[in-house]
Amino acid sequence: MGAVVIDDNPSTVKAPDGGWGWAVLFGCFVITGFSYAFPKAVSVFFKELIREFGIGYSDTAWISSILLAMLYGTGPLCSICVNRFGCRPVMMVGGLFASLGMVCASFCTSIITIYLTAGVLTGLGLSLNFQPSLIMLNRYFDKRRPLANGLAAAGSPVFLCALSPLGQILQYEFGWRGGFLVLGGLLLNCCVCGALMRPLEPPKNEKEETKQVKQNKPKKLLDFTVFKDRGFVIYTLAASIMVLGLFVPPVFVVSYAKDIGTPDTKAAFLLSILGFIDIFARPTCGILAGLKWVRPRCVYFFGFAMIFNGFTDLMGSMADTYGGLVVFCIFFGISYGMVGALQFEVLMAIVGTQKFSSAIGLVLMAEAIAVLIGPPSAGKILDATGRYMFVFIIAGVEVVTSALVLTSGNFFCIKKKPDEPHCKEEVAEIGMIIKSEDQAPENKKEESAEVEEFLKQEEKDKNGEVVTNPETCV
Repeated sequence: MGAVVIDDNPSTVKAPDGGWGWAVLFGCFVITGFSYAFPKAVSVFFKELIREFGIGYSDTAWISSILLAMLYGTGPLCSICVNRFGCRPVMMVGGLFASLGMVCASFCTSIITIYLTAGVLTGLGLSLNFQPSLIMLNRYFDKRRPLANGLAAAGSPVFLCALSPLGQILQYEFGWRGGFLVLGGLLLNCCVCGALMRPLEPPKNEKEETKQVKQNKPKKLLDFTVFKDRGFVIYTLAASIMVLGLFVPPVFVVSYAKDIGTPDTKAAFLLSILGFIDIFARPTCGILAGLKWVRPRCVYFFGFAMIFNGFTDLMGSMADTYGGLVVFCIFFGISYGMVGALQFEVLMAIVGTQKFSSAIGLVLMAEAIAVLIGPPSAGKILDATGRYMFVFIIAGVEVVTSALVLTSGNFFCIKKKPDEPHCKEEVAEIGMIIKSEDQAPENKKEESAEVEEFLKQEEKDKNGEVVTNPETCV
């Protein structure tokens, strides 16, 4: 990979907010759809696997758990790869891993080998696609970034609605082995999406200056200085608490409906309602987040979405009829879509473009623990009490608590805009370069003016309109 152009995204490059960015957005839409929908879509093959290997449902459920654990837990590894090789090559290799995992799984003769192929290898491949796609979306969009995030996040419910029935058709026509083989071929589209992630290049008159700065600046494979940002620490803590309860209701709502006497087909239709509402909620929320008055307060808008989701869970705990669960799924779909559309937009606003590649990996690793703890803990509560009401109440309390941590921490702990350490580093580096060159005084004056203009552009274009407001923690 030594000949690959590394997409370091020089700070002088302004996000185009369109053009090739729409192709990047399409790629991110597809990758997000595969990453979030695929672990749920493979569940349609579980009955065939149970019959084939003589195992229990809990054994097959580990396939989805391992996929999600790899998607979240390998965040730092993915960040290191992106910072070392760039987004495009990492995504193309990840697409090959994801496809190879499902193809190899179609030839497996034990559930353990399926864990290693369809779980570990495919999960790693999806992770190597998911994070770089978000990083590139952040680089190509600035003013339109909330809308771009909302549209990209809509890939999750769209692909879930498409992959689940497709999986059932494949299982009926070809069995689980043929279905895995076809799905492995579909995952090769991740390589195509990776090819769309064209690196941004600085203007010709700034290439040399940027190249000199990079040569004097050591490359950080994983930037832990994000933990010095109080806004990032508050966000990571709040997101980890939120994930404990966020995914619980979709897992248990169908079983909840069956428990109150709803037929299987009507109970399964609840997830279709939730997914359909989610499709429209995410881009709509992205449009609202991009409004002039809302965007500087995007952190609080995210907090509102979390509170909305938590109170929806609390109200859902009192539903004792199928109609009540339908109303719950409608409001949960709206709030769940809002959270999905805003979570990475807020993280981008907090840490900025330069540190986002490291920040997202560290956040996903922290969330991975909560993803593995949340649903199993809710299942134990259900086993102990026998009532779904307590499961929904605890999930709602966890999500509301995360909202209070985010909003109160942001309001009370972020008094002023912190200094921009990476800007100061670049100032010093450029200054050293200028001093080290033996040039005429008039040339020094001209370069000093260029440095001053570069810093003004950095401050102006770093993160769009959000930078000017201290409430965004940037």
